[in-house]
Amino acid sequence: MLKVLAQSWPLLLGVMLLMVGNGVQGSLLGIRGGLEGFSTFELSVIMSSYFVGFLGGSRLTPGLIRRVGHVRVFSAMGSLISAVLVLYPLVVDVWAWSGFRLLIGFCFSGIYVTAESWLNNTATNETRGQTLSAYMIVQMIGIIASQGLLAQGDPSGFALFIIPSVLVSLAFMPVLLADTPAPTFDETRGMSFRRLFIVSPLGCVGMLLTGGVYAAMFGMASVWGAMRGLTIGQIAAFGAALYVGGLVLQYPVGWLSDRMDRRMLILWLSAAGAVLMAASAAVTLPFTLVLGVALLLGGIINPLYSLLIATTNDHLTKDQMPAASSGLIFLNGFGAIFGPLVAGWLMQRVGPAGYFLLLAILFALLAGYAAWRLSRRRSPKAQGRYSGLSPTASSLAVEAVLDKE
Repeated sequence: MLKVLAQSWPLLLGVMLLMVGNGVQGSLLGIRGGLEGFSTFELSVIMSSYFVGFLGGSRLTPGLIRRVGHVRVFSAMGSLISAVLVLYPLVVDVWAWSGFRLLIGFCFSGIYVTAESWLNNTATNETRGQTLSAYMIVQMIGIIASQGLLAQGDPSGFALFIIPSVLVSLAFMPVLLADTPAPTFDETRGMSFRRLFIVSPLGCVGMLLTGGVYAAMFGMASVWGAMRGLTIGQIAAFGAALYVGGLVLQYPVGWLSDRMDRRMLILWLSAAGAVLMAASAAVTLPFTLVLGVALLLGGIINPLYSLLIATTNDHLTKDQMPAASSGLIFLNGFGAIFGPLVAGWLMQRVGPAGYFLLLAILFALLAGYAAWRLSRRRSPKAQGRYSGLSPTASSLAVEAVLDKE
């Protein structure tokens, strides 16, 4: 690990600063939008716009990189993010904020593709797994730190918009000044969705549903907290707990995954998530228990994403995996667009309980479909290794996992 840090620390530091900036603005908008008088559904449109842009960026960035190169794409997208972040408090309008979020989602998606390809290029076959692990860890650390920064600021002022802009600008210094040469970018041949569904129906349906869960959970967390009447510090703690749970529970779930039928583990985790969310929707919990719910919720959804990729890859040859991963990530992003919208619609009609109600429904659908698929197909004779991945990872990070197997 020390060798990985010595070789890749500029890129990892840049990624961490990016995640701090992204995490602050993502949570801040839900709080500031409420102060500006935006309705819950209007805020859900704003939050959903990020995932529209993110999905578009994941599809278009590879072509941009092949045309003009990593450095230019990285610099252009970083500059646009910094500029947009300071425009939020100056142009207070639902559709303007939605457009800003779309642009930021597009740019962050492109930045992840660029950074991950750079990291993958610096790694050797012996260090690729450790490099990916370090990348995922610094992502989580950056997001958790962003919630601490949010708790110390004033959401009604300008500082919490300016600081993320500065952090994003600073993030490019270690990346662009690193002496690592920009890698080549090869195009991955795609796999049709029909073929992908035939190979792994559970992987396709699961990625669509978990995309909705992830986007609703993180995108609407601060909106839910504001509706519930939580303080800024409590909202920040809730958001941080979601990521801490995902960081802590990845390993034990991965350990189980390599020792049992992954579809059964998907069923158990989804069922547990459905029960936990239904109980949270039915009862108004004290804040200490809310933090426990957040830890478990984050600890369920992050490993589920990795499990669905792993269970799909169990039915593929190695040369098919990169193409399949691209399709799975698209399905996850498509589901993410609708998660905040439906959550906002429910919250506007039934109150804060709508946040947990939607998550309960999506988890229950995944559990039911996993149970049905268990009755339709035998478990594979051999399973590949589980690797923890974040739902924000691009297909390049997934390919890095495949290369180490």
